[in-house]
Amino acid sequence: MNVEQLQAFLAEHFPHMTEEFIVESVSENRATLRLPVSERNLRAGGTVNGPTMFALADVAFYLALMAMIGPKALAVTTNCSIDFMRKPAAGKDLIGKAQILKLGRVLAVGDVLIYSDGQGAPVARAGMTYSIPPE
Repeated sequence: MNVEQLQAFLAEHFPHMTEEFIVESVSENRATLRLPVSERNLRAGGTVNGPTMFALADVAFYLALMAMIGPKALAVTTNCSIDFMRKPAAGKDLIGKAQILKLGRVLAVGDVLIYSDGQGAPVARAGMTYSIPPE
C-alpha cells in the first residue's frame, strides 16, 4: 500500500483519526507519520503527554505493517514498550518513523522512533509487536 492508500484505509476504518495522523512516506518495511500537536496533546508543564506519543507509535507501526501485508484491519498490538528520552519541543509536530525488523506469518516486530519536528535526536523509542490475523 502506498501513502494515499494508507491514508484512505485510515479514513475508512478509523475515521476519527484521519486528522490526527498524516502519512508522510512509505517504503519497504518503513512508514513515517506526522502528528500535528495541539493543546489537547499537552500535559502540565506544556509538554506532549505520553498517551499521544504511544498513539503515534502504535499507528505508525500499524500502517507500516499494512503497507507490507495489505489492508488487514484486524492486526493487533500484542506488546509495546516505550522509552521517553527527552522533552519534545513546545509547539512542534511529532514525527513517528516506524521500521519493521521481522515480518513473520503470525507476528511482526519492530521499532518506532519519535521525533519532535526540527530536533535531531528522538524524544521517544517504542518497541512494537503485532499479531497478524490468519488468512
